[in-house]
Amino acid sequence: MSGERALVAVVGATATGKTALAARLAERLGGEVINADSRQVYRGMDIGTAKPSSDERTRVRHRLVDVAAPDEPFSLGRFLDLAHEALDGCWSRGALPVVCGGTGQYVWALLEGWQVPRVAPDAALRAELEARAEREGAQSLLDELRRVDPAYAARADPNNVRRLVRALEVYRRTGQPMSACQTRRPPDCRSIILGLVCPREELYRRIDARVDAMIAGGLIDEVRGLIERGYGCELPSMSGIGYRQVCQHLAGELSLEEATERIRTETHRLARMQHNWFRRADPRINWLDVTAGDPYAEALRVVESKLTQQC
Repeated sequence: MSGERALVAVVGATATGKTALAARLAERLGGEVINADSRQVYRGMDIGTAKPSSDERTRVRHRLVDVAAPDEPFSLGRFLDLAHEALDGCWSRGALPVVCGGTGQYVWALLEGWQVPRVAPDAALRAELEARAEREGAQSLLDELRRVDPAYAARADPNNVRRLVRALEVYRRTGQPMSACQTRRPPDCRSIILGLVCPREELYRRIDARVDAMIAGGLIDEVRGLIERGYGCELPSMSGIGYRQVCQHLAGELSLEEATERIRTETHRLARMQHNWFRRADPRINWLDVTAGDPYAEALRVVESKLTQQC
């Protein structure tokens, strides 16, 4: 490790305050925020993805936010390309990159240097696999994945059809399991990882309050506007939590109360999945309890201390 380059990463479950903390740290340390949330990349999808506020984006430059249209394919490979470009841009300008997001796959792929397979999408194969999942359930895809790639299947979200399809697509197109394709080449920089955490009951309370605020803040109109602009509910971008349930509400399949409750429940489940990506026992992560008060001062102390340490 050269010791000449460094980055800060702010990780943890949804609704723990990552976005605000990352912006404050970047502003104080002369940095820029690099988004690692797989939904905030889409333009026009602001409320349901809890994007940084206009004030935060005015005070600090945010990269990888609003970089794709809702009907534009966006893959892990594209994220890594854009993220490495953003990192190099920060370092060339003498700015400290502050990576922020709860999409564990994106965060660790960047920090651990995953070399992901560059297999072009096969529309016919994807349609075949998606139809099978619709007909037989996602478990059918997971069962096949366990036969051909048990390592990847063991850590895959069994309900994430899109990623199950992608793993099978890579295997069928290359003959290589996704897990074997994902070799690692860690970047030559110092990574300082901050994790935000709070007890489960408090986390669920924060999630529920944020869902209510999203509904009150115009999420229904945001989704209606996307549909009116031609972005159909079948798009991968519209399958995200909040957007999928509002689509069902607008189609008359769910009442507003039912849609809101499903958003809360699915976000609770997401938080549990994020805990699998960001484990309390991981020695690389400096954990900060957000219920102990404003974590900013402790986060700043940790970062400044580690930046001054010799490699």
